[in-house]
Amino acid sequence: MNVRKGTISGMKLLGLVWTGFLLVSAPVVAQQQTMLLWPGGAPEPSHVTGPEGDITAAEHHMVAGKPSFRLTNVDKPNLAVYSPAKDKNTGAAALVFPGGGYVRLSMELEGTEVCQWLNSIGMTCVLVKYRVPEEKHFPESTEDLEDAQQAMRLTRIHAKDWGIDPGRIGVIGFSAGAHLAVVLSTHPDFQGKNVPASTTDARPNFQMVMYPGYTSLPDGKVPESVMPTASVPPTFLVQAENDYTARVESSIFYFMALKNAKVPAEMHIYAEGGHGFGLRPTDAPVATKWPRLAEEWLHTIHVLRSAGR
Repeated sequence: MNVRKGTISGMKLLGLVWTGFLLVSAPVVAQQQTMLLWPGGAPEPSHVTGPEGDITAAEHHMVAGKPSFRLTNVDKPNLAVYSPAKDKNTGAAALVFPGGGYVRLSMELEGTEVCQWLNSIGMTCVLVKYRVPEEKHFPESTEDLEDAQQAMRLTRIHAKDWGIDPGRIGVIGFSAGAHLAVVLSTHPDFQGKNVPASTTDARPNFQMVMYPGYTSLPDGKVPESVMPTASVPPTFLVQAENDYTARVESSIFYFMALKNAKVPAEMHIYAEGGHGFGLRPTDAPVATKWPRLAEEWLHTIHVLRSAGR
């Protein structure tokens, strides 16, 4: 372990302007295709009461001088595939779960920007737009886990077409998305009552858990719903000590639980960085340092290999 110190209403008009901004400013990544997770409709009735879109004023969520686009009212979850250049493709892939407290999704800061990084190191990125908002998360609500499982199964089913090794597919989650990564890694075989049974494995081959939420309790324990067993895949954790949203204990307590379950794990705690830093460079070093550490770790656990192997 390394420890380091709504005529067009005003709101709709804002959304249109903001969307145009995103098309200009979004990272350049090669999106291959988008696929609905549930083409026949989601397994549960929708809780969504409005149209899908960004309902947050951009200036309220600035990271490194740039707005953070957040999407909500998602009732048609999907995945988007971003592939690396063919001559750089290592065959490894990661599903990316953006954060947002299960209310919204940070689709740029913790989504497409992550895909850009993954593509740069020869990995396919599968960006998952899961259902939000949800009043509760797993285990009280199962929609989040069902979407994560379906995304992983679809990725494995289409692995050959997408240039992916089905044995080297992991998950990267941020904040609530990190909790979802942990839930998937702990309950890959969960059977939703409205979901058809599948023989395709939903277990990730690795997980990267970035400033996770909901993984610790005040008494220093880990919730039973995310308590790791030996079947949990190798894990990489990053958090800042001054994260007063998810709290650094979320990583520390979870790391100790992984250790007790004999799951290979690596943790990096930084003195500063707060919450929701993604990969954008700020005065704190964490956002620029963790991608290199993660890349090294992916080599260590033999997920990253030379292109074509």
